[in-house]
Amino acid sequence: MRIKTWLALLAVCALVVAACGGDDGTTDTTAAESADTAAEETTAETTAADTTMAATTMAATTMAETTVTETTAAASGDVGTADNPISVLFVPSASADEIVTGGELLDQTLEAATGLTFEVAVPTSYGAVIEEMCASPTDTIGMIPAQAYVMANTQCGVEVELAAVRFGSDVYWAQFVVPRDSDAQSLTDLNGATWAYPDPGSTSGYLIPSGMFVGAGVEIGQEVEAGSHDSAMQAVYDGTADVGTGYYTPPSDAEGESLWDGDPANADVSEDLIGQCEPNADGDLLCGEGFQVNDARSAIAQTAPDVVEKVRILTVSDPIPNDTISFSPEFPEDLQEQIITEILAFAENDPEGFATALDAYSWDGVTESTDADFDSIRQIVEDLGLSSDDLD
Repeated sequence: MRIKTWLALLAVCALVVAACGGDDGTTDTTAAESADTAAEETTAETTAADTTMAATTMAATTMAETTVTETTAAASGDVGTADNPISVLFVPSASADEIVTGGELLDQTLEAATGLTFEVAVPTSYGAVIEEMCASPTDTIGMIPAQAYVMANTQCGVEVELAAVRFGSDVYWAQFVVPRDSDAQSLTDLNGATWAYPDPGSTSGYLIPSGMFVGAGVEIGQEVEAGSHDSAMQAVYDGTADVGTGYYTPPSDAEGESLWDGDPANADVSEDLIGQCEPNADGDLLCGEGFQVNDARSAIAQTAPDVVEKVRILTVSDPIPNDTISFSPEFPEDLQEQIITEILAFAENDPEGFATALDAYSWDGVTESTDADFDSIRQIVEDLGLSSDDLD
């Protein structure tokens, strides 16, 4: 496109030079020619040059506009084909197999609705997801949490469009868990502790806890990158970490309504229900009837059914914006709007199917979101001096 435009402009410049050729001191006009004849010829030459210049300029403009249109159409038309599928990237906050299984269900639904081709991938780290979105600016979608979104937006202009809804809420919390017999009663009791966290790119598992430790004046003794939220919980359960961090979603009743009053002191299962907690056939962690545990501990309930008896919640953070569905910076706008429409329709018209597809992340819906929703997270990232380089 640029080459064609410059060639057209060079042609215009050549005509300008040709039109001004009489200024080099050479002329076909003799002293015997009349002044009127000279004037007429000069006017004719000037008019011809101007006309040619205008026509050439118009041609150059048309050429440039046509090339831009063709290039844009080609870029949009190529994205989402079998040769250039849209990459849907998921952060590795849970089992990769579980994420891929659900992600492929989402992709199949979108392919049927849009006719586009999608491809699921779970990069090895949160930072790798950001790098891939920035390296492939026209054809990637990221299911990324708040911290990763803020960093990706800063790095290359990734744009948020939708945010997750979990158990009816568009926010969640960070939780700090310790062995149930731990002497720790507050964050200030964790000086020198071994801390297991999911990944440096996890908002609830790392960013928010880091800020809270700094605010409480706590100096952690050893940091252990567990790799996922469930692994961080497992580390505390196994006794290899003194404190673990991960997501907190409030417990719910049989209808999915929250049973938490918002007080951090009441975030855990009540004492009278602790001994009744066990996973059901569907993998839900239930404590008696009508009380479902939804925080990160529930992710290991199948292999550690007594996790609530052995691991307790020390405290939780302030609310955090939920994970996002974000688009790479140059993603074709028409395709983006089409995909957003179909994701919203999927969540609204087939809530069970949507929840199954995003079960690894515990999403049961989505809502529209804007960059401004993440200003509080952006401020924490800036205060801690973090960048995407810290996520690998």
